[in-house]
Amino acid sequence: MRVSAYRKKTIGAALAAVLLVGGATACESGRKDDAGKAAVGGSAAPDRPVVSGATTEALTAAYKKTSAAKSAKFRMTMSMPGSPGAGGTVEMTGVQGWDPQIMDVTVKGALAPGAGADSMRMVMSNNVMFMEVPKDSPMTGGLEGKRWMKLDLNAAAQASGDAEALKKLSGMGSMDQNQDPAKQLALLLSSPNVKHLGAEKVEGADAEHYKGTLTFEEMLAADGSAKALSDAERAKLVEATKKAGIKGYDMDAWVDKDGYPVRMKVGIGTPQGTLNMDASYSDYGSAATVRTPPENETFDLFAMLKELGGRGAGA
Repeated sequence: MRVSAYRKKTIGAALAAVLLVGGATACESGRKDDAGKAAVGGSAAPDRPVVSGATTEALTAAYKKTSAAKSAKFRMTMSMPGSPGAGGTVEMTGVQGWDPQIMDVTVKGALAPGAGADSMRMVMSNNVMFMEVPKDSPMTGGLEGKRWMKLDLNAAAQASGDAEALKKLSGMGSMDQNQDPAKQLALLLSSPNVKHLGAEKVEGADAEHYKGTLTFEEMLAADGSAKALSDAERAKLVEATKKAGIKGYDMDAWVDKDGYPVRMKVGIGTPQGTLNMDASYSDYGSAATVRTPPENETFDLFAMLKELGGRGAGA
């Protein structure tokens, strides 16, 4: 029995959606603290200039407070450059937690070619992703009438022969997109030129604006998750990034009077233009609970991947 075209299209659309929100779903257990220590005085990159004074103190305090909050509501817009018809804008809204890593978010925009819908709900808990397929989507033809696709990121990363692609699913591809606001503050603190730009209004509230830049190499050195890479893998990743024309990252943070970042923005320069991720946060520390769908309403996407692998590329 051959794998249906519907199933192939379903897999492609689902994996594209997961990779799109990789920053919100990456497993950060045991890694965020490494980034924070490097940012607030560790030895990750001793050869870089050290930013001192009120700016460092304010951002360090915000990092510690945000890290301790463990959850927040958020709204993020990602604008992607590209050739005509290839770029676009995606919006994510919902709640996320970063200790432990959980998420319940609605993604709106061009999720993937052939998805047949402009929105999708995604839920994650215990490093398992669930994607709800809209009723009017042609993707439902490959799900045997079930509403949710399930993807166990750990199982997929361990069992798949495509290690490079699935490193992205398990966290390694999300270093530049991670929407954990504490992690973003840690990276901003690692910038050799972070500075305070003054007070500004953010959605009607007073906030202090901070800005810094990072090269890809500096970001990689500051990000604790890069420790999972060997020296050869790290060199290969840096070289591939240079060939892709990604030169650096612009990072902005607006911290309110309570010491929490209420807005964070990352711009990534590419040959096609700047990829912008602009996130707003609220309700820090509110209980972030995620209800995963019942087993009888889920379709195992990993099983579909194994089926495709077992039947060969020509199936």
